[in-house]
Formats: sequence, structure tokens, C-alpha cells
Amino acid sequence: MKVALFLPCYVDQFYPKVGIATLQLLEKLGCTVTYPLNQTCCGQPMANSGFENLAHDCNELFVENFGDHYDAIVCPSGSCALHIKHHLHSDKREGDALQIRSHMYELTEFLTDVLKVNHLSARFPHKVGLHQSCHGQRGLHLSQMSELVAAPYSKPEKLLNMVDDLELISLDRKDECCGFGGTFCVFEEAVSARMGIDRVEDHIRNGAEVLTGGDMSCLMHLEGIVRRNKLPVKVMHIAEILNQE
Repeated sequence: MKVALFLPCYVDQFYPKVGIATLQLLEKLGCTVTYPLNQTCCGQPMANSGFENLAHDCNELFVENFGDHYDAIVCPSGSCALHIKHHLHSDKREGDALQIRSHMYELTEFLTDVLKVNHLSARFPHKVGLHQSCHGQRGLHLSQMSELVAAPYSKPEKLLNMVDDLELISLDRKDECCGFGGTFCVFEEAVSARMGIDRVEDHIRNGAEVLTGGDMSCLMHLEGIVRRNKLPVKVMHIAEILNQE
């Protein structure tokens, strides 16, 4: 399968190991992966702040980079994947933009729904708490929302349960927001920080050694809280765990 790897700008700049782990994991699972070198920000920060009209050039550049009709475009970030799925348009190449939107996948969604992975040769002997980010859960439907009277499911949990010696802990509030919310953490700093503290404390209270998730933006927020308060938990993207040997 011919796959294009879309790495959000903050992953590229601050968490390159997440991009490397994603690439290695996809190749282990038999994908032929291409990384378009001229990719930059997808425009999500502007759109989420009410300035989508200023993201025009970001849209056109994204189509230029990913418009070669790949079998799939995979992103280790639910929020950026959701933005492209729902909001990508092009004045010059709208047909290619629609093609991209229909072939865009968040990483865990791609592994479970497209590759239909049922076995991973990974081992991670730690107690792990899963943070299910809002964009992934409520936008991409990667997991069921607890307020609904419906059968529970979680695509990230399904994958983590395939990792040898990994113990997935239960949280008191498994689908609560971490408070990051992109620019929300800037405009509502105190509320955002308090929500993040509550989220981290839930993991620590239930014995997590490692806090993971599928969106590095949320994990960046939580890791900042962990570091400033010198808390006894490590933060890792799910790709880094699934890629363990």
C-alpha cells in the first residue's frame, strides 16, 4: 500500500521521534511510505481561531504536496487529521482536495480500519493510561463516548491490548478533556492548566507509569504539567509504544 506520511508541524519541530516511530511502524506493517518534503502547517490553528480565510495558502500547499492520489495519507494526530478531513478545499484543485479528504486517516484509525491489524510484535512491560483526545473521540469516532448508551469501543485501546506485557489501567474519567484545545490554552490559561492537572492526576491515582494518546498536542500540554510538577509518570505517543520491540 502506497502511503503518504503527514506530520503536523509541532511533531516535526518538537517531537521528531514520534514521526520516526510512525514511519517505522507503518513500514513494519508492509506499507510503502512517502514523506512529501515540502509539507508545512495544515492551517488548523488559524481555522480553529476563526481565521480559516487566512489558511488559503496552507490549503493549496497541502494539496500540492499530497495530491498524488496515494492509497492513504496517515497522520499521528487526530486534530490535524480531522481538520483535513472536514475542511480542506482548493480553488485550483478541488477534485484533488476531495480525494485527499477521503483518503486521510489518523494513525490508529488507519491501523484498525484499513490495515485491519490483529497482531503486533511489540513488547512494553509497563502500566499505561490512555488519554482519548476530544478530536479523535468526538470528531473521528476513534472511541465511544461514555455519555452515550451504546456499546463501548476504542481503536487505540484495541491496539494497546495487542502489545505484550502492557497493562492498560482503568481511569476514573476515561474520556475527559485535558484542557489543551489549541488556542484555548492560551486564551483560558488557568482553566486549561486546571483541567490538565486533573487529567494527569487521574492517571497517577490509578497507577499509570506511562501516559499515552494519539494526539501529541494534548500530550505536549500534559507533559508540560508533568515536568513542571515533577510528577512520577512518563508521557509517550501511542506510535512510540506500538513500535517498541
